[in-house]
Amino acid sequence: MRAVAVAGAATATIKASGLVQAVVSPLHTKTPPLTASDMAAIDTALGKKGRYVETEAVYTVALPRNDLKVSIKGEAVPIPLGFGGWVSVKRTMDGKSAVLMSDTVLLQEEVNPLISAAHANGLEISAIHNHFFYESPRIFYMHLHGMGAPDDLARRYAAAIKMTKLFPANQPPAGAAPTRTGKEIFDLPMLDKIVGHTGTVNGVTYKYTVGRGDMTIMAMGAEMTANIGLNSWASFAGESGAAHIAGDMAMLEAEVNAVVRALRSNNLEVVALHNHMLGEQPRIIFLHYYGRGAVATLAQGFRAALNELGKEKGGAIQMQPS
Repeated sequence: MRAVAVAGAATATIKASGLVQAVVSPLHTKTPPLTASDMAAIDTALGKKGRYVETEAVYTVALPRNDLKVSIKGEAVPIPLGFGGWVSVKRTMDGKSAVLMSDTVLLQEEVNPLISAAHANGLEISAIHNHFFYESPRIFYMHLHGMGAPDDLARRYAAAIKMTKLFPANQPPAGAAPTRTGKEIFDLPMLDKIVGHTGTVNGVTYKYTVGRGDMTIMAMGAEMTANIGLNSWASFAGESGAAHIAGDMAMLEAEVNAVVRALRSNNLEVVALHNHMLGEQPRIIFLHYYGRGAVATLAQGFRAALNELGKEKGGAIQMQPS
């Protein structure tokens, strides 16, 4: 085996299989923070307030598709199960520019008009794919990115989505609060014990977001962290005895098949395997999965997949704030 440098922050070991397993040391410098005026400009451009995660220096605006009524195999499922998009902005490590990344939730007929609008506004497409099987209507996910000053990125992104249902002003209200939330539906302490992390209640769902705290991933001069899309997640909906799980796993190439085996051995369906980003180092592959069953059993499947990540670091995947 031989070692090669990766992005100045990682060393990759090339195994006999030809796949690269990163052995990564974290960066010792921090991402410069966004300013209050940067965040205000993003809010103004999109007409909606976002959320700043100081530990990652990431500002995110959620873009749920509340206009959609989605079902899987004929059963209605809530939008927070996995039908909400987002846009995030953070500065590059040198502070001279910023990076925008976004995951957009689209009907089939909305994909190509948004490609044209994104390109017209100086943004790039990094991936287009499914996240689900059996859903109605058919949903696709398009990842966008760009570089520039935070306020300029926000204006260009807003212009690209202005005529779409993604733009917050074009969305209907979320509707009345549910009579029961994920907190009442599920035994959260039990799930947290199984998964080994603490999740977040979002309406009738409960979601875990787990970053790759075992390594440093760089793209376009910025550190990719949980809140700019570098994470594994699991969202639960339904009832404790008959729940849905939908999620995503963020993997090194050498981890892919171990994660696939873990999911399938726990009767979870592998739905998609693909990239989300372009040019990131080390290379990250994303896997989407889905399942039905008792919520504790589904959570055990997610935990089994997490156990296959970071084995070069002893499997100690740490949760980044989300």
